[in-house]
Amino acid sequence: MASLFHPLCGSNPPTLLKLFLANGPPALNRCPQAALALAVSLARWPFSTAERAAFALAPQPPMPDPIFIVGYWRSGTTHLHNLLAQSPAFGYITPLATGMPWDILGIVRSLEPLLEQVLPQDRYVDNVTVTPTSPQEDSIPLATMGATSYYHGMYFPKHFETHFRRDVFGAESEADIERWKRLHRHLLQKVSVHQGHRPLLIKNPVYTGYIRHLRSLWPRAKFIHIYRNPYRVFVSARHYFTRLLPELALQDYGDLPIESLVLESYPFLLDALKNDTSDLLPNQFTELSFEALQSDPLGELKALFEQLELPGFEAAHPYFEAYLADLKDYQQNQYSLGDKTIRAVEDHWQPYIQRWGYRLEVV
Repeated sequence: MASLFHPLCGSNPPTLLKLFLANGPPALNRCPQAALALAVSLARWPFSTAERAAFALAPQPPMPDPIFIVGYWRSGTTHLHNLLAQSPAFGYITPLATGMPWDILGIVRSLEPLLEQVLPQDRYVDNVTVTPTSPQEDSIPLATMGATSYYHGMYFPKHFETHFRRDVFGAESEADIERWKRLHRHLLQKVSVHQGHRPLLIKNPVYTGYIRHLRSLWPRAKFIHIYRNPYRVFVSARHYFTRLLPELALQDYGDLPIESLVLESYPFLLDALKNDTSDLLPNQFTELSFEALQSDPLGELKALFEQLELPGFEAAHPYFEAYLADLKDYQQNQYSLGDKTIRAVEDHWQPYIQRWGYRLEVV
């Protein structure tokens, strides 16, 4: 059964009403979630408005350019994000900041113990535990704030493909891009204050195709691309979107073109990544495979820190070791691949299968 608390509880009333007007009403069985989201947003509105005004007026020191972790969904971005976040040198978006992006410096701080009780135990799509200090990506908070997002397609599946194409395939208007830039910068500046002005680790699969936009905002940003066996990525990504819908959808849905969108978007994003990073210096961009990170995590991390000239590897080493020790019993989801699936992946993704030297038998 889906939680009564929907991510849109962290929105504000104008954004929430705009989303419902643009996407249609909720299904009858999801009216409680929609009603609670509206009630919570109305109750928070005076506080979030005051926080927004105070933040705009207060002088803020320049924040360090972030470190972005990119890669297609289910390629290992979460594992790398969680691992790097063990370093005390970096900050990140916490679960409560994700759920209440307008209230990071006010209500979130004052009500932290109470709010932590409504966090989910895991991420729904796998066995990765969610704790009050688990680093989160910025997709949900930006969707909550009103930026173009594929998550709006998860919330309003009657328009799933429209939202997915706008966000993932870069079909946004110039106004959409400018709104995303404004909200993205505002969110990260607040998170920077919340995290003590440490360099932020930001992970978002969509940003695999957004490097050009991110570079315009953060010229000295660093980028880490993690990739994984494409055969496994396909079945896991298909499971990811299918599994999230029952939790997040506010409307009824039937068969959605998830499989075809995954097949199409993988090369689109990776081609964009290749084009957008071709002129970056070695200390701004690096790539690694999920399999290499699994087999030699500390060696891969050391090489990553050295290439990108990141601070504090030796100081973070014991934290990395402790985190990896806690993962020794972690069980990955297991998937089977039929002949039809194998042919579809090879027809659409063969250049990347060949580029990285993957084989079906190692899935």
